[in-house]
Order: sequence, then C-alpha cells, then structure tokens
Amino acid sequence: MPRRNAREAAMRLFYQRDMSEESGIDQYCLNEMYAEFNLIDKDLEYIKLLFEKSNVNGTEIDKYILRFSRDWTFARLARVDLAILRVAICEMLYLRDIPHSVSINEAVELAKKYGDGKAGSFINGILASIFHELEQNSEVDRYKS
Repeated sequence: MPRRNAREAAMRLFYQRDMSEESGIDQYCLNEMYAEFNLIDKDLEYIKLLFEKSNVNGTEIDKYILRFSRDWTFARLARVDLAILRVAICEMLYLRDIPHSVSINEAVELAKKYGDGKAGSFINGILASIFHELEQNSEVDRYKS
C-alpha cells in the first residue's frame, strides 16, 4: 500500500506536536494512528524518520515556509496547513527516495481533506516554488561536479 495513510498519520502527529508544543511523538497518539490507519512497521519507521529529521532541521524547514508563503506569518497560517507543509518539505529536503511531485501531490490532497477551500492551492503554490528552487540548485550542483 502506498504511504498515503502513513503520511496522513504523520501530518496529524505533526499537528498534535505543534498544538502541545512538545518535540517528540506522543506514543499514545502513535498507537491510536497505528490502529486507525492500519499502519505497518515500515510506516512507523517512516513517521519516526520524519520526526527525527524535522526535530534536527525544523528551523530550516520553517525558513522555507516563511520565505515562500510571502508575507504570511506563522500566526496567520492554519495549524493544519503548517503541519502539512512541514511533512512535505521534510520529505522534499531530506527523504531523497520520495519524488518531489509525490510529496506535493500528497500534501495537496491532505489540504483538500483537512483545510479550507483555498488550502490546496496555497500549499501547492508554496511547495511548487520550493520544488523549482531545489531543481535549480541541483542543476547548479551538477555543473560544479
């Protein structure tokens, strides 16, 4: 099964972490997600890796959000949109085995499910801008080699 359920569970755990201002995964919530989404051990590894990467690189991830959300502060962003963006950007920056297009498409689907009517477009715009920058940087890196 694709990672869709694990991604949704991760987004909800990111949201829960943001609301409680804790840095780790709430084990009780993780167990609930495990049952609700019929997760497998590989899904749990993916979720734990996302949390590890976001804990280490949270400042960089948030800088991307602030830079590409153009004049939106964290106070203005819906917490669920923020959680979706953090999962997708974490994948795009640190999980190289996931194509950027997959991270973007999955984030947009989560935004449609959990966000307001404009959330999908908003998230797509931010992630597409990040994608283009990452692609430009990888072209520059290839020419340096």
